[in-house]
Amino acid sequence: MNGIAYPVVREGDDEIAQLRARVQQLEKINSALMDRVERSIDMEGGAFSMFETAIALESVVRDRTSALEAAMSELNRVIAELAAANDDATAARILLRDAIETLNDGFALFDANDRMILCNRAYIRIFPSVEEISHASPEFAEIAIRLANTGATVGANIAPERWLRDRVDRHRRAEGAHVQAMSDGRWIQINEIRTSDGGIVGVYTDITSVKAEDARQRALELAERNLALQATLDTLSEGVCLFDAQHRMQASNEGLMRVVALSGDNAEAVRDHAALVRWCVDSLGLDSPEALGWRHETMQRLAAECKIGGRNFIIRSVPLSNGGMVFTFDDVTDHMRLQRSLTETAETLERRVSERTAELIEVNRQLVDAKNEAETANRSKTSFLAAASHDLLQPLNAARLFVSAMDGQALPDRPRALVQQTSTALDSVEDLLEALFEISRLDAGAIQPEIVDLPLGSIFNTLRVEFAPLAAAGGLQFDVADTGVWVRSDARLLRRVLQNFVSNAIRYTEVGQVAVEVEQLAGSVRVTVRDTGPGIAPGDRDEIFEEFRRVGRTQKIPGKGLGLAIVRRVSTMLGHEIALQSTPGQGSAFSISLPSVAPVVSAVREDPAATVSSSTGGMVLVIDNDPAILSGMEALLENWGLEVVTARDPGDVVVTVALAQGLAMLIVDYQLDDGLMGDTAIAMIRKMAGREIPAMVITADRAEEAKTLLASLALPVLHKPVKPAQLRALLRQMDVI
Repeated sequence: MNGIAYPVVREGDDEIAQLRARVQQLEKINSALMDRVERSIDMEGGAFSMFETAIALESVVRDRTSALEAAMSELNRVIAELAAANDDATAARILLRDAIETLNDGFALFDANDRMILCNRAYIRIFPSVEEISHASPEFAEIAIRLANTGATVGANIAPERWLRDRVDRHRRAEGAHVQAMSDGRWIQINEIRTSDGGIVGVYTDITSVKAEDARQRALELAERNLALQATLDTLSEGVCLFDAQHRMQASNEGLMRVVALSGDNAEAVRDHAALVRWCVDSLGLDSPEALGWRHETMQRLAAECKIGGRNFIIRSVPLSNGGMVFTFDDVTDHMRLQRSLTETAETLERRVSERTAELIEVNRQLVDAKNEAETANRSKTSFLAAASHDLLQPLNAARLFVSAMDGQALPDRPRALVQQTSTALDSVEDLLEALFEISRLDAGAIQPEIVDLPLGSIFNTLRVEFAPLAAAGGLQFDVADTGVWVRSDARLLRRVLQNFVSNAIRYTEVGQVAVEVEQLAGSVRVTVRDTGPGIAPGDRDEIFEEFRRVGRTQKIPGKGLGLAIVRRVSTMLGHEIALQSTPGQGSAFSISLPSVAPVVSAVREDPAATVSSSTGGMVLVIDNDPAILSGMEALLENWGLEVVTARDPGDVVVTVALAQGLAMLIVDYQLDDGLMGDTAIAMIRKMAGREIPAMVITADRAEEAKTLLASLALPVLHKPVKPAQLRALLRQMDVI
């Protein structure tokens, strides 16, 4: 067992060393066992004891021998694998060396300790001084020192120590490529990259030919730029000349030759800066030689005015960074003449502008005065309209009340016909005054629209109730569409527009029908009033929207031609587009387009009259400062079976008496004497009564302020002249009759 031979292996292999130690351990165990057997034989001396011991030892030795043989087998396997691996590594190393030798570029490999472990012949050709030490695995610092001592690079020749320090530092950083200029004229690009194990791979490429081509290309580009520069200089009207740091002229243009009066024969006269100065002073009479002074202040530009040969020039000088100078000669003689002319022209224009400005200021002052006068007149007009609407409508209202009272009486046929004719005449006067007042208010801006979301169906219902009797009286079919759409507009003004459309349609249509239609479009709603009337000729369609303009056969048709004029003004104020389609002999269709909105179910506009507490029957107190209206109102209400008390002021004794007897209703004029307003009078009477007596206001004031105030007080309003039917309907709604 002790005679086993072990193959020779490398001491550094850990696995083999462990196997060897295991075998040695087994041999020691085997030797110890054999010694024990021999000692046992000597000490016991018995044959049987020796037999038992031998059997036991044989079993142990057999086990140990088997283990030893297994260990030796594993050791031989590992040694074989290691040998194969060494063979593979050797082959790979040979292949690697063959591969890098085929490279045209130099190749060098440094280990983690920065020692060269491999390089190719191309590397030696680039750095021949390194060949002597390349086989001894030199450190890179040794290679750099040899290159510096031999002056292999331009940098090493100029400053060896600095080059050596920089080269070693750049090598250790291994951050990529850089270029080295060799002393023999070659250019080498060095690309060094660090490996994963801490080593460095360097690739060295000879780029001399690339550099030469680059230099040739740069020279060509420089020549081309010089040609382009010269061509550019020759196109300049200014004279230009360029001098180098030695004051020698390097470039000039034809403009300079013209300025200094030189030709090809005597161009040498300005070959340098001093010659140029002498020529300009002695030959051309330059009055400011300092304009051509040589300066050394880098990038400081100067411009000097001077005269050469009787003409005006601006000479500009610019020092260059290389020590040279550039001079430009700009002939400004014509420019200065033009400038003087422009200055004179500007002075003339300024004088004219000043004169015109003074005129415009005066005109503007006159316009301001005219504007102020117009605004004053407009305010006066508005005040006049307010007063006129009250003063004119007061007697008209009284006449309406008297006629209505008479109409309720039992009269013979002849007087009744006269009453009806009077009522018709009053209707015409009322319509005319109302239209005139409305146009005047629109023009004066006294009407401000109240834009809200509103249901179109409520306006359609009003039209249906208002015009159905009129259409039926004319034998016309009147159709109003049922709709649930909502639009955004002013309810009162929109109703006014549609009322004018329907009124005109019924007035001008003799047979057939009048229909109010609605069409939903994208984001809008179009409402159309269509009739089967005579139609409107194309040439008359613009005129019908003007005041007092009526076209066609209108002699027997009542009206003053103001309805469509109001429509145009209202639609313009609301921003709603109106349109007209008409075929003569077949009818017309007037339409207005409205913005559509989503229905608002909860938004129910409450009728002010509905909020007033009601009482059935009783006494009615009428307060007005016009005795005629009081008489007419008393006669009208008594015809309806009501007990009426009239007064001109809430302080009248009859008011106190009426309160004591129990009032059922207050009918109060909005504008009373001494500046007392109807809402104030109602508040006074209610305070005297100690209760909220139902009340309504009658007024000729159609201003938005009055409308807003009375609506906020929940007071129903009737406008003068009061239509008896409207008054009766409101009284019935308030449960007075």
